[in-house]
Amino acid sequence: MRLIKKNVSAKDGEGSVVLCADDGEDMWHVYNLISNGDLVKATTFRKVVKEGTTAVSSQRVRLTLSIRVEGVDFDPEECSIRLSGRNQTETPHVKLNAYHTIALEPHRNFTIYKTRWDTIFLERLDTACNPVKQAQLAAIVMQPGLAHVCLITGHMTILRAKIERNIPKKRADGKIHRENVNKFFEMVLQALLREVDFSIVKSVVIASPGYVKDDFFKYMQAEASKRPDLKPLLQNKERFVLAHASSGFKHALDQVLADPKLQSQLLDSQAAKEVKVLNKFFKMLNDNSEMAFYSFPHVRAALEKGAIDSLLITDSLFRSSNIKQRRQYVDLVEAARDAGAKVYMFSALHTSGEQLTQLSGVAAILRFPLPELDDVELGLDPDAVEESEEDDPYAGIDDDDEDDEDGGQEISLSNDVADRAVQPGATLTHEDEDAREALKDMF
Repeated sequence: MRLIKKNVSAKDGEGSVVLCADDGEDMWHVYNLISNGDLVKATTFRKVVKEGTTAVSSQRVRLTLSIRVEGVDFDPEECSIRLSGRNQTETPHVKLNAYHTIALEPHRNFTIYKTRWDTIFLERLDTACNPVKQAQLAAIVMQPGLAHVCLITGHMTILRAKIERNIPKKRADGKIHRENVNKFFEMVLQALLREVDFSIVKSVVIASPGYVKDDFFKYMQAEASKRPDLKPLLQNKERFVLAHASSGFKHALDQVLADPKLQSQLLDSQAAKEVKVLNKFFKMLNDNSEMAFYSFPHVRAALEKGAIDSLLITDSLFRSSNIKQRRQYVDLVEAARDAGAKVYMFSALHTSGEQLTQLSGVAAILRFPLPELDDVELGLDPDAVEESEEDDPYAGIDDDDEDDEDGGQEISLSNDVADRAVQPGATLTHEDEDAREALKDMF
């Protein structure tokens, strides 16, 4: 990502940046930088219809518009972003406040204006514009007749090719079987050559159940030694790492990256670090649950006691359209860092990030046990605040009525007392008798 211009106030964080994305990884960063309410200025195209005396014609007109963002859509396969919102720049072709959609593309400048660039936004911007690219990893997970070729960056796993071929069972001399296996290996080989740039990728993991990976690697070496078009593979053979996988499906990558033997060879991989700390959290949750907690209320309570050693949080939480809710997560990260905790930001496009999302998206490994967190009243998770109010048809209605016929006397009953008071034949205390009479008066 190229930072063309930056004008952000150090006092309140208000300002704008002009950026130019170079590749799919940059587009992922852009997706995480833009929020609803931002003002984005970019080049776009609009179909304009012209009516003549004899015919109607249309043409695409190039415009520069600024829209107030109301929706952000990201396609991880195409690495494209579509922004929708109301136009803030009046032109002869697009009226002020008219809805319009802008497609952001690599190699085109665009401007993002925010009323506040908080810590998370600024860190994301710094990461995206750092000229030192993060170590990238390529991976092939395969089984007989099926292979997935993926690129694993610091923030996303991109499926670059899926190879499928029907391989008949081995019979008699096995000639037909071997021919089909070799054709399958050749398809994988061509996908590898097409999708992996060895000037960037530091390691290529080949993983499979059984000996499929070994057979493919032998085939690759044999072919590379006699074919000029495969010379890059021969020159970079030391970058290939063989590993075990449960299957040839994409989700098997999570298991591959969790292998301690493999992690020692992939120390620069952000994805491997995420898997390692997440596995540590799950082990702690299973072996000593008082040292591991998840959900915003539990993690916040642990932070207030200075107990957090490692904070795990998904980047999807920072894309919340609720500004107050997003601020809570930003404050959580900042406070954790101030307290000396290690913060791991998980990408929602990695399998490890998907797993963490299923646990509310935020979790913590503690420095010391806090058994009391299971018993204290922690309040609502911020995710549930808006939903609980929307789902309750009586939310916001004041039950107190000063003009009540009984003088507006407030009656308060605990749950257990009220339950016993309405059960026929229950043994009642004096308090319960009073409760039953009160309930009769109420209904």
